[in-house]
Amino acid sequence: MTGNGSLRRKAGNTVTVLILVCAAIFTLFPIYMALLNSLKTDGEILSQILAFPSSINFSNYADAYRKIDFMNSFKNTIVVTVIGVVGIVLFASMAGYKMSRTPGKLSGFFFGLFVMSSLIPFHSIVISLMKISKDLGVQGTTYGLGVIYMGLGVALAIFLYHGFVKSVPRELDEAAVIDGCGELRLFFAVILPLLLPITATVAILNALWMWNDFLLPLLMLTDDDYYTLLISTNMLFGEYNNDWSAILASLILTMLPVVVLYLLLQKYILRGIAEGAIKG
Repeated sequence: MTGNGSLRRKAGNTVTVLILVCAAIFTLFPIYMALLNSLKTDGEILSQILAFPSSINFSNYADAYRKIDFMNSFKNTIVVTVIGVVGIVLFASMAGYKMSRTPGKLSGFFFGLFVMSSLIPFHSIVISLMKISKDLGVQGTTYGLGVIYMGLGVALAIFLYHGFVKSVPRELDEAAVIDGCGELRLFFAVILPLLLPITATVAILNALWMWNDFLLPLLMLTDDDYYTLLISTNMLFGEYNNDWSAILASLILTMLPVVVLYLLLQKYILRGIAEGAIKG
C-alpha cells in the first residue's frame, strides 16, 4: 500500500508540474512573440510573424523611444504609480491595523463595508467617477489619476493588512505604550516595520495594476504631456496604418521596469498574500 501511495503521489506531482509548465508557456508565449517581433522590420512581422528575424534590428527601440517620448511618459507613469501606491500603503496600513486591534460591531461594520466595496465592478462607477473628478478639477492630471487609484485600491489593501496585523503580537503594542509611545509613534516605529511582507505585496500588486492599466488613464488624461507609457504606445496605432515594430518595442520597454520590480519582491508577495489571507 505504501508503494502504491508513493507512486500515486509521484504521478500527481508529475501531472501538476506538466500543468504548471503548460500554463507558464501559455502565459509567456505572447511576451516571447512581442520580444521576437520587436527586433524585426514591419515587412518581416507581416510576412513571417513566427520566424526569427533575418537580422537583429535594435533601431526599433530607438524609434519607439523617440515616438512615445519615453522619458516624459515614464515620468508620468512613475508619478501616478508612486502617488497611488504610497497613498494606499499609508492609509490602508493604518486603517487595517486600527480595525484589527479594535474589536466590536462598529469596527466589523466598517471592515465589511471596505471589503464589499472592492466587489463593485469598476465599469459601474465610471460615469460618476469622471463627473466627480471633473468637478474637483483633477481630471487630466497625473496627481489626480494617482489619487483616484488610491481610492480604488485601498479597500483590498485594508483586507490584506487587517489579516496580517493579527500575526503581530498585541504584547508589542502594550510594551510600547508602557514605554511612552503615542498611537502614531507606536504604529510607525513598532508596527509598520513588522508589516514589511504585506506592504511589499500591496505595493507590487498595486504598482503592477497602475503601471499596466489602460482604461482609466485613457479616460482621465486628455493632454499628451501627461500620457502614461501605455497611452503613449496606444497613440502609435493609426486609423489606416500601425507601426508594429515601434509598438512592440515600446511594449517591451514599458514592461521591463515592473518585471524587474516583481523579481526583486516576489518572495514578499507570496508570503504577504498567504499570511494575510489565512489570518483574515
